[in-house]
Amino acid sequence: MSKYYSARLLFAMSMLFYGPGCDQSRQEQSPPPPPMVTVATPVNKNIVEWDAYTGRFEAIEFVEIRSRVGGYLQSIHFDEGQVVNKGDLLFIIDPRPFVAELNDANASLRQAESQLLQAKAQMEEAKAAQQQSNAQLTLAETRVARVRDLRQQEVTTQDELDQREAEYLQAQADGASSLAGISSANAAIATANAAIDSAKAKIETAALNLQYTKITAPVTGRISREYITEGNLITGGTATSSLLTTITSVQPIYCMFDANEQEVLKYTRLAMAGRRESSRVAKNPVYLGLVDESDYPHEGHMDFVDNRFDTDTASMRARCVFPNKDQVLLPGMFARIRIPGSSQYEAILIPDSAIGTDQNSQYVYVVVDDVIERRVVTVGPIVDGLRVVREGLNGDETLVIEGLLLARPDAKVQTREGTIVVVEDGLPDTYEPLPPEKWISPEPDPLPEEEKEITGSTEQGGGR
Repeated sequence: MSKYYSARLLFAMSMLFYGPGCDQSRQEQSPPPPPMVTVATPVNKNIVEWDAYTGRFEAIEFVEIRSRVGGYLQSIHFDEGQVVNKGDLLFIIDPRPFVAELNDANASLRQAESQLLQAKAQMEEAKAAQQQSNAQLTLAETRVARVRDLRQQEVTTQDELDQREAEYLQAQADGASSLAGISSANAAIATANAAIDSAKAKIETAALNLQYTKITAPVTGRISREYITEGNLITGGTATSSLLTTITSVQPIYCMFDANEQEVLKYTRLAMAGRRESSRVAKNPVYLGLVDESDYPHEGHMDFVDNRFDTDTASMRARCVFPNKDQVLLPGMFARIRIPGSSQYEAILIPDSAIGTDQNSQYVYVVVDDVIERRVVTVGPIVDGLRVVREGLNGDETLVIEGLLLARPDAKVQTREGTIVVVEDGLPDTYEPLPPEKWISPEPDPLPEEEKEITGSTEQGGGR
């Protein structure tokens, strides 16, 4: 027998021996077990949705310190970067020219007062002259009447009559002259009074200019550096006056942020439905965290909402205020802020790992009698590390939280119990608008020392 036929014989015998056994083992093989998934019941909790924004701090008061008068900067009386109180002395401008101006104004006042006394004396003199002229006029009038009667009786001469009539005319002229003297004295008095008023105005101006040589802090806050050093000539009294330094208030402090049209409309609808008071009329609480803080330890409240949208950004500017007693919050810094975006309500919370996404919807898997069911859900923001489910769940389902990729709708699964962990974010689950006694407002500035009466001389303040 050839090798070819021997090989075929051996192959046929092997097929007879092994063939039936292989088919039987394949028929006896069991189907694979259902996949194992982790399930849990959604968390039901009273929450408040806190909307997230990024804000930037702005000082409540920011003042550019400029001089109201020009001159040489004589001395500086503050340490750069320190907190100054309202009324603290900051700069002194050389006051000597303004002292001379005040002295000149005082001299002008004294001169005007002397002119007034002289005019009043002229008035008395004019009145005395008027009385004398009136007496002479009365006498001349009596004499001329008598002489006229005598002339009619031809007892006296015509020369006598002419003389008396001339005296009468002279008395009338003297009376008119005395009236003119009174008018001149009145004019001199009015001129002297005007000169006095002008001198007093010059004194007030000179006194103010002298007062402006001492530049004090108009607000309480942190002062910047010296922009101009001692000995320099500075300009003052105009919009382009020399900038000496700046002061920013430190407490409290504003935080500004912008909300888009959709967010503003949401707050408007909530207010109209009575589910959340508008921040225009209520001081809703605001929580804030800095870049190096994981939670929101700073508490403030809403303070202002603008009256229009910015046409460039299609957003509306809003402002909140914080006490900043430790002065950690500085103008220009960024911050994470949270404002109430809803009223308190009971929400259904699930982890993001339990949510699947297809092209046009989001869904979850729930287990009913060990069978997977697919539920389309509408979700909201993340609260306490979990996603809010607005629609699609009742809150008592057996939810697949792990093994989502192993499950298929209408397929059987094995389940094991898991836990949905709530991670507190530090924000409260309820809130109320702040009452008026808790509103944050700037602390009153300490009263400055009573200003001394400014006279013709002034004390020279020493420099640093």
